[in-house]
Amino acid sequence: MGIDPVAIQALAAAIFAIGLAAALLRRNLFIILMGVELMLNAVNLSLVGFARTLPGDASLIGSLVPIFTIAVAAAEACVGLAMVICITRRRDDADADAYASMKE
Repeated sequence: MGIDPVAIQALAAAIFAIGLAAALLRRNLFIILMGVELMLNAVNLSLVGFARTLPGDASLIGSLVPIFTIAVAAAEACVGLAMVICITRRRDDADADAYASMKE
């Protein structure tokens, strides 16, 4: 009838792994932020996948939780992107290693 919950969780795990790899292996601050966003979206997908297995009204309530997570992720993305833009305007570089000391 629908998609198998195990397949949904496997897809969420794959998206989370891609986001984690992007956040840990890349040095560009924009790519790091995109990796964090991918990880948050993978968690949302996992929550919705689990909510589909619940009966009746519990499924609806389980689907509302990711809406709040999306709102928090949007606020985090706005603040994070604003910080990255302010930092890169000062040094003209988006390499994360250049900002390790944050003294200047």
